[in-house]
This record gives sequence, structure tokens and C-alpha cells, in this order.
Amino acid sequence: MRKNRSGASVVQSLLDIKRWLLWLPTVDEARPGCCPACRAASCPVGLAIQLQGHGTRARQVSGPAAPDAPPGLVTILARRYRCAPCGAVIIVVPSEVRGRRVYSASAIGFALALWGLALATAAEVRRRVCPARILGGDAATGWATLRRWARDVAHRRLFPSTVEPPSFGPLRDVAASAAAALAASADPTTRALPLAHRAFLGAAHAA
Repeated sequence: MRKNRSGASVVQSLLDIKRWLLWLPTVDEARPGCCPACRAASCPVGLAIQLQGHGTRARQVSGPAAPDAPPGLVTILARRYRCAPCGAVIIVVPSEVRGRRVYSASAIGFALALWGLALATAAEVRRRVCPARILGGDAATGWATLRRWARDVAHRRLFPSTVEPPSFGPLRDVAASAAAALAASADPTTRALPLAHRAFLGAAHAA
């Protein structure tokens, strides 16, 4: 469970962005089994629904749809729910979406792998991950967002349940460690793919 800036809890669905965009899940399909705040069952037997539909909320997500795809920007409609017992507001999003992150988890994992494992320059990583084409003066040689992600990994603010970052060392080493862990968490059937591709896939469901 994660909190967004409004204080609502963010819950990842099992559905990915691609399927979510093709068919927005209904209120019943996206409803979590219980409230992540008070753990009350959402649909207790013989009682009224406790986790009630509370509309939708538009959310933009950046990054490539696949490792070999160009970076893009999509808008998804997140499902909102309100818990009757405790009043908590829950936002349900596709599996790759994270609270307070503009980029998908897959895009972040892919960027860390390109920088840390493939040793691509920060500018090259930005070209493959960032959809913006009007860039500031510093963008030609670096990408501050990439280093921020590595710092967040090091401080366990990003992928804390999947990645055990090194206790010290350059941020590029942190990125490499994170990318290796994300690649290892991908489905075993993807072992023939490049590590960066596997990090993209593993990050989609990494907590």
C-alpha cells in the first residue's frame, strides 16, 4: 500500500496498462478484496459492500510501452473507492503505476538497467525513456531524474521489497544492483531476453 499526495492509498491491480487502456475494469472488477487501511473485507458475506465505488481519477503515465517502443505519454482512469468503516480513500491503478511517480515502474526499471548494466549515457537513457522532446540545456549530457531514481533506490523509497541496494558506492552501481534484482524477478520464461528487457518486465510487479 502506498500513499499519494492527497493522502489516498494507491493499490496496484493485476492488470497492466495495455489491458487497462483497452478495457477499463468495472467497479466490481477492480475492487480490492479488503481496505488496505483498516483491513475490512470489501464485500463481507451477508452484509453491504464496505469498499464502495467513488468515481474515477485521470492519471498520466510516461515511458515506453515496451523496451523497443518509443517513449510515450498515456492517460489512464484510476478507479477510486471509499471504505465505509474507516473513511479511507483507495485508488486502484494498473500494475506498473506507482504513487507519486510520473513514469511507469517498467520505464524506471528499464532506465536503471540501461544506465547501470548496459552503461548507456544518461542522455541516451533519457532519449529512450522520456517522451519530452523540448529539453533544457543540461539534458544534452545528463538526466537528473535518472540519478534521483537511483538515490530513491538507495534510500529504499523505490522497489524496497525487491531490491537490496549496496550500502555505499556510486549511483550507477546502485542502478546496476537494482536492475539486476528486477531482471531476476521477471518470469523465468524471459531468461533469453537482454537484461534491460527483463528489468522492464520485472519492475512492472515489483513492490
